[in-house]
Amino acid sequence: MKKNSYPRQRPVRIVALGGGTGLSTVLRGLKEYVAERKKEKARRPIGDLAAVVTVTDDGGSSGRLRREYRVLPPGDIRNCMVALSKDEHLLGQLFQYRFPAGRGLAGHSFGNLFLTALTNVTGDFPKAVQVSARVLAIRGRIFPSTDQNVTLEAELEDGTRVAGETNISRSRKAIRRVRLVPRRVQPVPEVLAAIREADLILVGPGSLYTSILPNLLIEQVVEAIAHSRATCVYIANLMTQPGETQHYSVADHVRAIYDHTRKGLFDFVVVNRKPVAPRMLRRYGAQGAEPVDPSFAVLEQMGLSCVTGDLLQQDGVIRHDQRRLARLLLDRFITRRSHA
Repeated sequence: MKKNSYPRQRPVRIVALGGGTGLSTVLRGLKEYVAERKKEKARRPIGDLAAVVTVTDDGGSSGRLRREYRVLPPGDIRNCMVALSKDEHLLGQLFQYRFPAGRGLAGHSFGNLFLTALTNVTGDFPKAVQVSARVLAIRGRIFPSTDQNVTLEAELEDGTRVAGETNISRSRKAIRRVRLVPRRVQPVPEVLAAIREADLILVGPGSLYTSILPNLLIEQVVEAIAHSRATCVYIANLMTQPGETQHYSVADHVRAIYDHTRKGLFDFVVVNRKPVAPRMLRRYGAQGAEPVDPSFAVLEQMGLSCVTGDLLQQDGVIRHDQRRLARLLLDRFITRRSHA
């Protein structure tokens, strides 16, 4: 496990990897602490915030655009852009606007169509992401983990193979292993550069097999993390997912990541300590989901240090509270180190 104690006065550089709503939550909480201009660097602790986003989504609007225009799925990228945008209310609403009707338009979001159109104009999806980021004036940088058109494939416990992120999520059977097709995937060069320059790397929260691991199945990404001087932190999920992570503890999540990548990738694990309300337990339990067991003793045996906090937001749905999560990360991994 990497242990670094590096004194510095400069703002920290953060890389966050994931997909879905989990990554957007992390970005939305941290963006308030990002220095945009030189004069802000004295009072804002984050000098650079880079998001690395999975590109295996094949459902909904993203899946349709991917099949019809042979572009990378824009949905998770779009959500991250909105999360990091300065004017999330106006431009964010525009990018998230979903057409309710219209032949060929129904179900598509404006942001997905915008990214698809820019990809065709520029001929390059990562370039389209950069241009879109400037339009939204985001506080940070966003990169797809790869610019290759990859498919996620899973081997289930019964030996069945399932292709496609949507089909994997729907299978509701235990997953033995996932892989990318093609197997040898090249990362976007800027992703490796961001990891090499990072002081703090965040992984999660998010769906283990369909949001987190697709980024880490790219061999060069894992090697860059392993050889980085950065502190690497796994943010544990709050609830299990039926089929995908049924009855998984936090240690089971970490072990699955290690089995697919390499042991010792993480230095710390962030775990929620607030109990879920009984009414929410009943609601989620009816769908086969349960709170993720923190398994502190097992994590300690694995050589991992745990950082805990009241991170739970449960107003209708269970999710991480973005402000509390950002504050915990700031206090534990950013502010203290920047004054070391």
